Amino acid sequence: MTIHHLSHTDLDGYGAQVITNHYFKNVKFYNSNYGKEIDEKFDQILAQISDKNAVSAESNLGGEQNVPENRGEGKAAKNDEKALILITDLNLTVEQCETYEKALVNKNAKILLLDHHQSGAECASKFSWYFLDSSRCATKITHDFFAKIYGVDASLNHFSDVVNAVDIWLKDDVNFEMGKVGLGLVANAKEINKTMFEAENSRYLFYLIKRAREFFDAGDDYVGLDEAIFGFKKDFFKEDKNDTLSNLISAFVVKKLSEEKEKFSIKYNDLNGILTYNIGNTSVIGNDFLVANPDIDFFIDVTSKKTLSFRANGKADVSQMAKNLVGGGGHVNASGGLFAGFKDSFSYENVKAQITDLITKKTILQG
Repeated sequence: MTIHHLSHTDLDGYGAQVITNHYFKNVKFYNSNYGKEIDEKFDQILAQISDKNAVSAESNLGGEQNVPENRGEGKAAKNDEKALILITDLNLTVEQCETYEKALVNKNAKILLLDHHQSGAECASKFSWYFLDSSRCATKITHDFFAKIYGVDASLNHFSDVVNAVDIWLKDDVNFEMGKVGLGLVANAKEINKTMFEAENSRYLFYLIKRAREFFDAGDDYVGLDEAIFGFKKDFFKEDKNDTLSNLISAFVVKKLSEEKEKFSIKYNDLNGILTYNIGNTSVIGNDFLVANPDIDFFIDVTSKKTLSFRANGKADVSQMAKNLVGGGGHVNASGGLFAGFKDSFSYENVKAQITDLITKKTILQG
């Protein structure tokens, strides 16, 4: 049994996933904002789920009593072909509900949604798998739902109370100020690109929340938590030696890009390159990556604002590359331009396809 847990990108969204991660073994996590991104993430999940006729086991996840019995945090579980799609802290439209339900007809999977946004009331009245309670945040709903089946963990219960206090804005609640710090902790954790490194982004958020919960359990020292967050971030990225947070992040990203070089690779004529998306700090990361990977000739980062940043380390003239591709320019080793036709996407594969197509068309014309 695999649980595919799709949730929002704020404290409440990740908080609900922390709850699931505590009670179940084999969980894959996805995070989304509202709108089109939900559909893209659902399609991503759907692609990983088997068809009913591909397995002999019969799925039966109709209600609470049939929720998977996998338990324990951080333990591996045997993965069979059945699946549960769990959606939390995201409200759907009626059209989305109908589409998702229809898509699962021939899949060996069931769907369960736990949410608190009143805008989902119509969906909740029409679909049995859509649970809505506007009096509690999604983290609290998820905790109460699974704790009722598997038992209450005191620390986890307190965590859900802290998230609840800030997410539904209970200003007089004793946990409110601590919740505000937690809210900012997640909102400002932008160091790992979610589109490129989704699993690592989840691991990072889970780590930060785990460290923050030490303060939740130790009392009401929300000021102490606020002051400790910078250290939490450095602890996550630190390996052999201490350094500035910027350098630690760069080393982490360069290592991940190097490990997954094939996934991010692109070609320009006979030159080998790497394509990133909204990577941030392009000059530092681009140069560090090219130094660490002498087999790569150039580095391109595309952003949601349609800009392209080109970097090289003496093996390519990226000013000419930028000029040819998007009418841009700059220096031999550092250039930029605007790709006016770029359509932003929540999928790295879609981003890469657009850049690859641009290079193909422009190099053919150039030839």
